[in-house]
This record gives sequence, C-alpha cells and structure tokens, in this order.
Amino acid sequence: MHTSWHGMLIRMTRSISQASWASPQSAPRYLFLLLFLIISPLAALSAEDSILRFVDPLIGSTNGGNVFAGATRPYGLAKAVADVDGQNTGGFSTDGSNVRGFSAVHDSGTGGNPSLGNFPLFPQLCPEDEVNNCAFRIGDRATPYVADSVVASPGYFAVQLESGIKTSMTSSEHAALFRFEFPAAGDGEQHPLVLLDLTDLWQSRQNATVSVDAETARMTGNGTFLPSFGAGSYVMHYCVDFFGGQVFDNGVWVNNRGGTEPKDLYVTRGFNLFFLEAGGWARFAGLANNTLTARVGISFISADQACRSAETEIPSPLDDFDRLVQEAEDAWEQKLSPISINAGVWSGVYRTMISPQNYTGENPKWDSGIPYFDSYYCIWDSFRVQHPLLTIVDPAAQVQMVNSLLDIYEHEGWLPDCHMSLCNGWTQGGSNADVVLVDAYVKNLTGIDYELALKAIIQDAEVEPLEWAFHGRGGVQSWRDLDYIPYLDFDPVGFGTNSRSISRTLEYAYNDYCLATLAQGLGQTDVYDKYVARSANWQNLWKEDQTSAIRGRDTGFTGFPQPKYQNGTWGFQDPIDCSALAGFCSLTSNPSETFEASVWQYQFLVPHSMSTLIEYMGGEEKFIDRLNFFHTSGLADISNEPVFSTVYLYHYVGRPGLSAKRVHTYIPSAFNATNGGLPGNDDSGSMGAFVVFGMLGLFPISGQDVYLISAPFFEAVNITNPVTGKTAQIKTVGFDAGYENVFIQNVTVNGEPWTKSYIGHALFTEGWTMEIVLGSQESSWGTKLEDRPPSWGEGAKILSTML
Repeated sequence: MHTSWHGMLIRMTRSISQASWASPQSAPRYLFLLLFLIISPLAALSAEDSILRFVDPLIGSTNGGNVFAGATRPYGLAKAVADVDGQNTGGFSTDGSNVRGFSAVHDSGTGGNPSLGNFPLFPQLCPEDEVNNCAFRIGDRATPYVADSVVASPGYFAVQLESGIKTSMTSSEHAALFRFEFPAAGDGEQHPLVLLDLTDLWQSRQNATVSVDAETARMTGNGTFLPSFGAGSYVMHYCVDFFGGQVFDNGVWVNNRGGTEPKDLYVTRGFNLFFLEAGGWARFAGLANNTLTARVGISFISADQACRSAETEIPSPLDDFDRLVQEAEDAWEQKLSPISINAGVWSGVYRTMISPQNYTGENPKWDSGIPYFDSYYCIWDSFRVQHPLLTIVDPAAQVQMVNSLLDIYEHEGWLPDCHMSLCNGWTQGGSNADVVLVDAYVKNLTGIDYELALKAIIQDAEVEPLEWAFHGRGGVQSWRDLDYIPYLDFDPVGFGTNSRSISRTLEYAYNDYCLATLAQGLGQTDVYDKYVARSANWQNLWKEDQTSAIRGRDTGFTGFPQPKYQNGTWGFQDPIDCSALAGFCSLTSNPSETFEASVWQYQFLVPHSMSTLIEYMGGEEKFIDRLNFFHTSGLADISNEPVFSTVYLYHYVGRPGLSAKRVHTYIPSAFNATNGGLPGNDDSGSMGAFVVFGMLGLFPISGQDVYLISAPFFEAVNITNPVTGKTAQIKTVGFDAGYENVFIQNVTVNGEPWTKSYIGHALFTEGWTMEIVLGSQESSWGTKLEDRPPSWGEGAKILSTML
C-alpha cells in the first residue's frame, strides 16, 4: 500500500515543482507538465489506483501554509502527525526543524498560535538503558528528522528520526495508531521508552493529570488548555495503550527526572505561570521486530469514553494498521469522487475537508441529537470560498455544518464567527456566519430551518452582546444611529477591540444585505426593505477627496474609505497602512481601522453594490486602472482571503478576460505544488479552495447565487452532485497546455448561447453542461451591461441572478 514508488513519486514531483517556478514566464507550461508527469506514471498502474495519488498533504507544509500534513479522515477528530519545534501551527512542517513528539489531535491552516497537539508521545532509547539518562523535556528531546523519509498521503504519515527510530501513523475517527520501530539493539540490553507529555503545542496547559497502570502501562488522564485564538478553556481526555512487547517498568516524570513511583500525577501550570513539564513514561522489553504500537484515544467527554472509542474503532491494534489506512483512503475517495478531471486539483479539495471537524458525541456541553461540528477556524476566512466549495462537492456535510452553527446559536445565544476546541474564537470582522447561512439558502440547501436562521442573523444585526469580541457585532447602537461604525466609538453597551471601524462598516453592510436577501426569500418585505437600505452604509465612510501616496509619490487615485468620528468629522488612515508596503495589522499587533488588510484592499469589498462603487471610483476605465494598480504595485496581498474576490472584479465592468488573465498570473506564481506552495496560511482550507475554483474556471460570490465564469485550467471537468446525482460538465474548446488561450470567446449552456459572465448553482444541482470556447484575445463575451454580474445600489441596476 505504501510502496517505495509512492514516496519516490512525491519526491520527484516536488523536485520538478521547485525547478518549475523559477521562471514566471514558463510557469504555466510547467504547471501542466507537472500535472502530466503526475498522471502519466499512474495511468500505467492497475485500475485499483485512485485519485488519492494526486493528493499531496505536504503542499503548504512550510512557508507559512500551516497545513495539517498527517493522517486523518474527512472532518475527523483524530489527526495524527509528528509535531516539530519550528512552524508547528498544524503540527508538522517541512522546514527542517526538530520533532518534539507525536500527537493525535490538530487543527489545520489556523495561523497565529499553534493549535491543539495535546498529549504528545515521544519514543527514545535511554543511554546506558538508564531512565534518568533519557531526555524528558521538550528542548532536550527534540530530534531532527530525516528529510527524505517523510511520506504523507490521505490517512497515513511516516517519518524517521535521526536517532534511527522509524515512525508511522494512521487514524480512525476518534483514535490514532502509532508504530515506533526502534534500531536493533547492540551488545547491551535496551528497553525502549515512550513518554507522554501533559502539554499541547502552545504549552497553554493550565492543569493536567496522568495515571499509569503498573501492569499494562495504560495511561489515562485529562488536561485543561486554552484555545489558540479565543476565549475560555477546554478539557481534553486521553487513553493510551501499548502493544507488541512486555511492560518493563513505568511511572511519571517531572522536568528532567522520572521515577517508578508514584503512578499518578496532577500538575498545575507551575509557579508564577512558569510552565512545568511533566507526564508519564513506560519502558518495554521483547518487542517483535523492534516495533512498539501505541493506540491513542481522544475525547472531550471523559477518559473512559476515549478508551471506549479507541477499543471500538481499533480493537486489534497489531493487525488494524492497514485496515485503518484503507478505510481512510476509502472515505477520502468517496468524498473526492464528485469531481472528475483530467488532472488534479485534489490537494486543494482535500484540505477543505480537514476542518471543520465532526465532534458528534464529543460535546460535553449539550447533545441535540444531530451531528455537531467544531473548529470553524475562522469563518471570516472560510465563508468566502471554503464553504461555497463544500456546498458543491459535499452539500450533506455543509448542511450539517450550518445546522451546527444554528445549534451553537440556540445553546450559546449567538452565532459564532470563530469556534475551536469547543470555545468561542475571536471575531475578526463582521458577523460572517450570517453569510454562510444565506449562501446555503440561495443555493437551495435543504434540511435547514431558515426561519431560525433569520432570527439568529437579526439578533446579530440588532442586539449587541456584552462581549462582542467573540460573537455578535460591536457598535450596534452607532450602526443604527449613525449608519456607520465610528472611529474611537463610544460604546458602553458592549466591549471588544475598539478598532477596525472601516472594515467592520464594510462587512456589516454586506451582512445586512445577506440578511435582506433571506428576509425577501421568506416573504418578509418590511425586513428586506430595512436591511437592504442599511447595506448601503458603507458609502458613509467614502471620502471622495482622499488621496494615496507610496513613498511620497501620489498614486493618482482619489476617493477612499476613511475613518469617521461620531460627530461626523473625518479621521485618517493612510490607505497603504496594513499592506505589504507598510506592515501587517492584526487584533493584537498594530490594531488599525482595517483588519489584516489595507484601505486599498478593503475599498473593493462591496460585493452587493459594485456598480455604485465603480461610479464612486470615477467610472469603468478608472476602476480598471485602480484595480490594475492594486494588483501590480505590491498592495494586493494574495496570502489573505479579502483579496480573493478582487482578482475577479473585472467582470463587473464587462472585462471578464482581465479576470482570467489575473487569476492565471497568481496560479502558479503564488500557488503551486511545492511544500511551500501556498502564499500564506491555508486558513482551514481557504487557500486550497481558492485554487480549486480558479482552476475550475469559476469564482463564488458567497451569499449570492453567483459564480463568475473564467477560463478553466483544464480541458474538461465533471462534478457530480452527491444529493441529486446529476453531473455538471465544464468543457473547453481551444484549450492549450501553454495557457495562451485564457480569454473566453463564447459560452453555451446545454447547447444554448450563454452571454452572461456568471452562472448560478443550478449548474451543479441540475447537472448542466457548460462549454467554454477559449482564444488568445479578449472578445465581446460578457461585456454588455445586461450580461454583467448582479449589483444593487443607489442609481444602479437590480438584476436577477439568472436568465
């Protein structure tokens, strides 16, 4: 199953990739060549080989991609991988740092502080076979890994330490299985030791326990930890069993010493918040083939449940490894099967199904009898492309996620904007779970209580929580009274980070537009009228005479969003602040009136009222000039989600060809198949989803039934809807491997001419066939006013989303 050709193929394709991107001019041809080289050797293999051979979990495993590269099932709780002391937000990184342990739970693409990685195991041989000669503390035990030993595929991960210990791992839904193969003993007797560390990747542990069974070496316990980007704390429980040898001795350890008594330990964080290192350990004798197998069960409920899950899902640990890998592969194959393509975007689709995670039966706070998902990390990132992609390829899971958001609302009182480890995460912008719910509505996902959804969204819009730092909206009173979020807002009703007045105003405006959309669909005309009017509030921060300069040189563009005080007078934020040209802005470092992006970037984020924005910017040609300048001056940050839609905004001025040209620039210059092939943090699969949509030749406007049509990267794509069973086909005529033909000449849908530059979700649910004729020059397709994407606004047209 994991033969040498698989690892060799992965290494070969990485080598090709790294050489390919050296020349931007030739990169598109090399991209096709890379995909061809990936698919051609596999085509000669048996029919049993699958699309999983196109998935490389290591894409984005360095250069800040922060992906989880280990063994997991779709949306699975258990996620096994080696944890390093370098770029370890997702656990493992191909940055050449040291392995500090092997743990069974992780998040993917989170950025910021490392997330989860609780209760890592670490195998070693103690010098002179003396326990206290072993390295217990993280800094002492961290060991380099052999770079070319890394093998990662769906449901499987393996790496060799420079100590000679070979490791491999796989997972079930709630448990992980690790194999530790030790070097053959020399002249003296050796008793391999495995320690369990009562920590997590962030070292956020507040307290923890371990109990070691003297006879079996089973280790059970729990710990209280902090979420990596949120409020409160969570308790995680574990159950570790060992197989393949006899127990020699065991006990607990604290700092750099271990002993055989006692067998139980309770540890706090340490004196004056100093982090105290501690855990359990066990040594073994008589290992068959020098290999020790460790089974790790994880639960948010209890250690007993962790043990039950592990025993149920992995009843025969010495025999179950290959079965678990096969079951994981089958699960991934089933989830990826809706897409049929002549070469792969599979790695991007794969990463969108790592998180959110299915915590059904693992929520200690309530059980509504429906599937429960967590690790929405964070919706500010994922609402734009990740959830729209899941709506296409896994609508059943998307329905479960939407219902989980409503479940959280009913039990915690608010829709979350971010939620991980059963805790509320920090709100980054607006109340963007609103957009996820409305996107499900406009795309006709069934099995969702949309009346309840409207109630939840209206609460976001009208009721300010005491702490709006982790749910709801802040400044709601000012939003109602002033029609914008003021700079340095006086807000005695609720409390949060008093910043982001520009970006929150823009996001609240679109949140209200989505609310209006749902209200209109449910026949509540008065509600629609109220909130569609409020969706124009973004205009109140448009300062028509504001200019922008870079290093003292005027950019030539006038009119930008600016902060405004409660009395109506203007504040100031340099339009280039928070861009790559001026320094990053976040909630904690350099908080600003825009979040993680500049005024230059946020000015384009009015997806419901682009026609009005174009008028504000001086008309179509000036809009194009401004958009071109943004993307070529270093102001556009393709490593962060707010920029995604700006790649395609040329559609709104009747120039869809320019959108196609722009996306074919970013892919592959910023996105490619190397380990560092993401331009920034994957954000729960959002970067991967952006690539998938780009290569399919579509881009979703989340919250609207709109997919902007662009030039696909493939000759043909089939996507079967898992609910209706109907297959959408996207075909190209005039496709060329060199990607010179990136301009759409004309489009037909089901054999009939299609002049609009966008299409709706019925493409997927009804199984339409869209044929796109490509050429090397721009054409008149999609240029007419009536063929442009829908836009609402003062003095602007209101278009239906479909013919």
